[in-house]
Amino acid sequence: MRYTKGANRQFKDRLFKFLFGNPEHKDWTLSLCNALLGTNYTDAESIELTTIEDAVYMKMKNDVSLLLHGEMLFLEQQSTRNPNMPSRFFEYSGMAYGALMEQSTTFDLFSTKLQKLPTPYFFCLYNGTDKEKDRYVLKLSDAFMGDSGGRLELLVDVININYGRNKELLDACSPLKEYSFFVERTRFHLKSTNSLEVALDIALNDLPDDAVIKPFLLANRAEVKAMCITEYDEEKTLRGRYEEGIEKGIEKGRIKTLAELVKDGILTIVQAAARAQMTEEEFIEKAGLRA
Repeated sequence: MRYTKGANRQFKDRLFKFLFGNPEHKDWTLSLCNALLGTNYTDAESIELTTIEDAVYMKMKNDVSLLLHGEMLFLEQQSTRNPNMPSRFFEYSGMAYGALMEQSTTFDLFSTKLQKLPTPYFFCLYNGTDKEKDRYVLKLSDAFMGDSGGRLELLVDVININYGRNKELLDACSPLKEYSFFVERTRFHLKSTNSLEVALDIALNDLPDDAVIKPFLLANRAEVKAMCITEYDEEKTLRGRYEEGIEKGIEKGRIKTLAELVKDGILTIVQAAARAQMTEEEFIEKAGLRA
């Protein structure tokens, strides 16, 4: 399975994938893998990128999957909290393992001998602005409807990679630490410039001259900006949906309470509709008070 540069250009890459899923910089990917797994692998060319270019979410490509010494790593960078990451990884890993088995000339599901598979690891690297713990685990079984937990599990390590958090991890991977710093400086300058493009330019200059990712980012400045702007827009869209959901939940609860007060004879429909800032007809419809 090979990384195809330029495939499906109607969908955008993330900057994270541009840095850590790039076959031209497997040394950065290896550094990240070692930091996450606590390993000391030295041969970057032993990495086989298995990222499926057709897999997208919110018109953004999935980030990185790879094979390394019998292990399959799935990496996603997220700027919004998403409790459904195990479900996403479950779907994506099925695609990745399916492609791996299909392309293998030796793997045989009908063999009488046990067919070995790479050991999976799932990481969600969080760098959003909401307060999050340094590290926690999300479980696929939490999404199951039954109480027993079933017989299937998938664990996702969620790691906060905002600059200044998980210092030991970031210190173990210079490219990740520099990426984290770049994101932090971009957000900082965005507050004063109110222009993402300007903030990105200043943040690029803020990177130390010895930063390993700086020459690459500067050489690809236009593409880096396009990725960051697209991801920033995606984050705003997701946050807008979240806030809209909260507002709808509050409204639904308020209407339910007012409807109960009407049923108990404490309020009239006219009074309840006024408190809900609706017409009587709208309130009756939403409160389910029609006979």
